Amino acid sequence: MPVKEKVGIVISNKMQKTIVVKVESRFPHPIYSKTLVKTKKYLAHDELEECNIGDQVLVQESRPLSKRKRWKLAKVISKSSLVS
Repeated sequence: MPVKEKVGIVISNKMQKTIVVKVESRFPHPIYSKTLVKTKKYLAHDELEECNIGDQVLVQESRPLSKRKRWKLAKVISKSSLVS
């Protein structure tokens, strides 16, 4: 079975070795055909603490690492232009 992957934006990196990733899914409304945007937050493991807020990242599903953390950082797609 393939590993699930999602692309999202880092919205928090305040925890040690953990990032919060915002993933948006766009889909048409079944009746009205308007495009809807649904947002979900995932906690992901960032072993090297390389991510900053605003970075676009690829996360992969993994074994449970803590109570809510079930994803790990696969790679940083693009760095944010904002330096904090």
